[in-house]
Amino acid sequence: MAFDYDLFVIGAGSGGLAASKRAAAYGAKVAIAEADLVGGTCVIRGCVPKKLMVYASQFSHLYHDAEGYGWSAVKPEFDWAKLVQTINQEVLRLSSLHISFLEKNHVELIPSFAKFLDAHTLEVGDRKVTAERILIAVGGEAIKPDLVGIEHAVTSREMFHLPQFPKRFAVIGGGYIGVEFAGIMNGLGAKVTQIIRDTHILRGFDLDIRNSIQTGMTNHGIHFHTGIDAPSLQITKGEDGLTIAFLDGDRNPQSLTVDTVLAATGRKPNLDKLNLEVVGVEIVKGAIAVKPDSSTSQPHIYAVGDCTDRINLTPVAIAEGRAFADTVFGHTPRLMSHRGVASAVFSQPEAATVGLTESEALAQYGDSVKVYRSQFRPMFHSLTGADEKTLMKLVVVGEEERLLGIHMVGKDAAEIIQGMAIVLNMGGKKKDLDATIGIHPSAAEEFVTMR
Repeated sequence: MAFDYDLFVIGAGSGGLAASKRAAAYGAKVAIAEADLVGGTCVIRGCVPKKLMVYASQFSHLYHDAEGYGWSAVKPEFDWAKLVQTINQEVLRLSSLHISFLEKNHVELIPSFAKFLDAHTLEVGDRKVTAERILIAVGGEAIKPDLVGIEHAVTSREMFHLPQFPKRFAVIGGGYIGVEFAGIMNGLGAKVTQIIRDTHILRGFDLDIRNSIQTGMTNHGIHFHTGIDAPSLQITKGEDGLTIAFLDGDRNPQSLTVDTVLAATGRKPNLDKLNLEVVGVEIVKGAIAVKPDSSTSQPHIYAVGDCTDRINLTPVAIAEGRAFADTVFGHTPRLMSHRGVASAVFSQPEAATVGLTESEALAQYGDSVKVYRSQFRPMFHSLTGADEKTLMKLVVVGEEERLLGIHMVGKDAAEIIQGMAIVLNMGGKKKDLDATIGIHPSAAEEFVTMR
């Protein structure tokens, strides 16, 4: 059977773009369908615009910190509309750049939604196309919890386009998205409250990391309601704003009124409109089930990125997409390893981590686990008077003290842990760090001088 395309990619996000360009470079005839801006969640409404907002929010602290270094006090003014406009311009620039990359690589872009008609046929807008192989790379989307009045809340999708800056801001949820936006809005001048079910934010991260970030956020003025009874929470809209009512951990009624509520309680794979049931692609717990080579239950249909719910990070989706293209079209079989993937939370204070948490290491290796931990005031704040702390932590195992986990909270944590991830993934040991001469004075040198 003759097909219109060797490869058809559904979704022009990080994974789909990476796979399509590499497959085309191997000589495949490739098309990619995208009904939204090209670039996916990361470029349009995720890591890129959010990191720009993080940068914007940090200037408020720098104005105050400068006074400790002899600069005179200033009264800065912040323009929310200007920030939103400039970030949107950058998003559009990046989206256009990705389109140009597709053109240079001879990948056909079809600006429409695609859904399956049969195993090799797709409906794309008003067209029907066939493909020998199909890659699903549709990512995920924010979801709202089933709570009374939740229709009044926004998700991360809307945060980049709020028409007015909310002076009173509440976050429901303790995951990394909620934590990052809490820090952003606090830094930009809002009164921020974060409401979570657990006692600590960032479930799944190392407990020392969770404690350190939450303490830092509290010191920055963010107020936490922890251990709440989630089903009791409800939102009502009134003349003065949105009122959130709930029961706290002691079953006492609480309420607060804000201008904007962010529902940051999770995301799900964006599969609803793909018509996957007609081709028998297996779905497990709402995500596409894939083998290590990213193939699905249908051998010619593959899936990468957040829609598979493996590790939902942009670099992971890119690596999965490239590994797929190398294997299928480059005839160089390889698998993308999901072990030892570093990640960061652009909270304030910032955090980054790679490898096992302390509790995970203890569960796997028991008493042979040892922990090195250091907490100190960063040199920058020796003159500012700010109550800031940097935390660094090594989790090792056995007499050889092989590195299992490396964790940090503090300025430039992501930049530092990126390099430390190489050490961990090479099977490095504590003695390898000890034998390395540090750069002085720097925070990073603490990892090679820790005792």
